[in-house]
Amino acid sequence: MRMWSLQNLLFTLSIPLSCVTSAAGLIHVSGYEGGEVNVSCPYGVGYESYEKYLCRNDCGYEDVLIMTTEAKKSKYSIHDARQSRVFTTTISDLTGADAGKYWCGVTRNGKDIYTEVRLDVGQDTCCDQSTKVQSYEEGSVSFSCSYESEDQNKLKYVCRGKQTSTCLQRAVITSDSQPNGQFRLTDDKTSRKFTVTISRLTKKDSGLYLCGVQHSGLDVFSAIDLEVKEWCCVRSNRLSGIVGRPVTMKCAYPPQHRNNRKFLCKGDHRDNCADIVRSQSRFTLQDDISFSFFLVTITELEAGDAGTYWCGSDSQWSPGNYTKIQLSVDAALFYPVVFTVPAVLLILTSALVIVYKYKCRKAQGARANMNRNQSKAAEAEEVTSVEDDYENQEVVVRSRQQASKLQRTSDHCDDAGKDEQDSVYQNFTTTEEIYCNQMYITAKR
Repeated sequence: MRMWSLQNLLFTLSIPLSCVTSAAGLIHVSGYEGGEVNVSCPYGVGYESYEKYLCRNDCGYEDVLIMTTEAKKSKYSIHDARQSRVFTTTISDLTGADAGKYWCGVTRNGKDIYTEVRLDVGQDTCCDQSTKVQSYEEGSVSFSCSYESEDQNKLKYVCRGKQTSTCLQRAVITSDSQPNGQFRLTDDKTSRKFTVTISRLTKKDSGLYLCGVQHSGLDVFSAIDLEVKEWCCVRSNRLSGIVGRPVTMKCAYPPQHRNNRKFLCKGDHRDNCADIVRSQSRFTLQDDISFSFFLVTITELEAGDAGTYWCGSDSQWSPGNYTKIQLSVDAALFYPVVFTVPAVLLILTSALVIVYKYKCRKAQGARANMNRNQSKAAEAEEVTSVEDDYENQEVVVRSRQQASKLQRTSDHCDDAGKDEQDSVYQNFTTTEEIYCNQMYITAKR
């Protein structure tokens, strides 16, 4: 290899674009944003030791991206396979700005040899729109992807996810491979559609799938959004009950099943459950044909009744004709009562004690007031008694004074009746004193 001479460099800079476009052949490559692409450029015999390079635009000196004299430069790397007479340039970390026209150049005396390169860069994601498909667990689903008439003989494939750059490498099935068990691909070239069938579905199979058609440039994709539902998620209910109490399950069915046998079975899976209505006397079934549903009542719940129940009217187990019921039996609801009753009793007892104490204090206050009133009455009575005695003494004095006056009056009487009259007047005085005292005390009271 040799470095460009100043003469060659000046000559190259003077080459017009029309001379460059006269190079033989066209190389078309493509890649995806964030990925990388390899540009392989063949050359003729005798040019093995000549210098090679990759350039853009007019391929002037500043447009040269990398030369074989340097293995790597920025996002570009180059390798010359002289035995096969092909040099390959790798462009990594692709962006949309990398799309466009390139030139593979071979340095020689005079005019260099050029080969045009066209690079397409696509987005590494797909797609703005997708076709939604739904199915159920343990079943199968099929979806079709169309393509253009010129793509009839091209490779078709399907991958999971939306990354387009590695979709073919991650393909779950291709048109040139045999069915791999869960996936099968059939190509109908007449209708220009290929169909993918996925069997033994699980919820993990839900997600985005890409249908790809391989092209010489960027592959063409369409998106399928698959949702795998729980087998009986069309109708799925949750019930709860209390031990010893009844609970009722409601199961709807299609009107055309009104004459079918209705049943309820218990088990974690529909394929492994036992008809519970026939085997348990606590379970009763009541069918309402007019409204297309039936009721199953458990009269007295037991802790062992908790679990998964399946009710339906179709022995073929069609998903839309069944109801899945998750029953929980709660015995813990009794526990709060055990602690609540003593708490309520304690509160009531405390309230009664407070009321009792209040009434006692009130009664004690009333008795104290009564005692104080009685003391005051006794004091008043004592004072009254003293006053009565004082008044009685005054009355006695007055009575004695009156008696003295009567005595003096009687002195005018004869001496013969003096003793008798004195006796009579003395008795009168005593009687008068008693009478006056009684009248006075009565009047005071």
